[in-house]
Amino acid sequence: MPLEIIRNDITKMNVEAIVNAANSELQRGGGVCGAIFQSAGASQLQAACDEIGHCPTGGAVITDAFKLDAKFIIHTVGPVWHGGNQHEEELLRSCYKKSLKLAAENGCKSIAFPLISSGIYGYPKEQALHVAISEISTFLMEHDLLVYIVVYDKKAFGLSEKLFSSIHAYIDEHYVEEQDIIFSKERRRYQEIQQEIMAEESPLEVMHELKLEEVLGQIDESFSERLLRLIDEKGMTDVETYKKANIDRKLFNKIKNSIHYTPLKKTIVAFAIALELDLEETDELLNTAGYALSNSNKFDVIIKYFIERKNYNIFEINEALFAFDQLLLGA
Repeated sequence: MPLEIIRNDITKMNVEAIVNAANSELQRGGGVCGAIFQSAGASQLQAACDEIGHCPTGGAVITDAFKLDAKFIIHTVGPVWHGGNQHEEELLRSCYKKSLKLAAENGCKSIAFPLISSGIYGYPKEQALHVAISEISTFLMEHDLLVYIVVYDKKAFGLSEKLFSSIHAYIDEHYVEEQDIIFSKERRRYQEIQQEIMAEESPLEVMHELKLEEVLGQIDESFSERLLRLIDEKGMTDVETYKKANIDRKLFNKIKNSIHYTPLKKTIVAFAIALELDLEETDELLNTAGYALSNSNKFDVIIKYFIERKNYNIFEINEALFAFDQLLLGA
């Protein structure tokens, strides 16, 4: 299952496990920790934490979620930032790794994380986000779990100023204010030809004039057929492809087993990123479903930015899309 970045109050997330950025003593704190305690029922949750007593930095423990919609609260203790020379990254990675392991061991199908250590513990937000995405994406290559990184507002989000400025400059250079292109030139031309034929001859007359082989030869490859062919050509497995595309297994199976099913544009782009297609190949894949990349759509321009630079890390792309208030790939 996929990873999503979402702007929300973590206590309002409808998931099976909510992660609390805890302190080692497992006492009610401020920020995210305080909000979780209050929403869960502070006295009940504190009593459960007191029974456990302690959690080391980089560790994780689990309690019931009490009044929250979730089943469990996973408490993990992130490192305090001391400049990066006191094993902060190793400890932060351990927080995500152990929390995910606890969720899986307890049968959870979904989990929501805050950006651990990026608040009063001072871990730089950009680095904290990269650690989170790296550990979560590694875990998801071997497990099926819906994972959210929940940020309360953009101030809590860690896209680097350098990358933001670079993408912003690219958008300024390439974005044009005009109606978004929905259908490809080839698809529009196909419709025009069909209209011309219908105006001149009846469908039966046309069919009588064409041999069966010619009719079949004019049928375009469907999106599903093109996708499966590309997966084979790239030497990838189905599982590797939908996980790299940040796509749910059920959606992939629906696409695979329904030859005429047309997914959303962002889903097709996610597959193009997973297969590391260039711009021309991406447009060809989009054309099979009647879409195209357009300079009149900021989502499309950002996708072009990353493909031109051969950056096919879907989670980094989603960081940028999130920062510019665009739909995320996959999921």
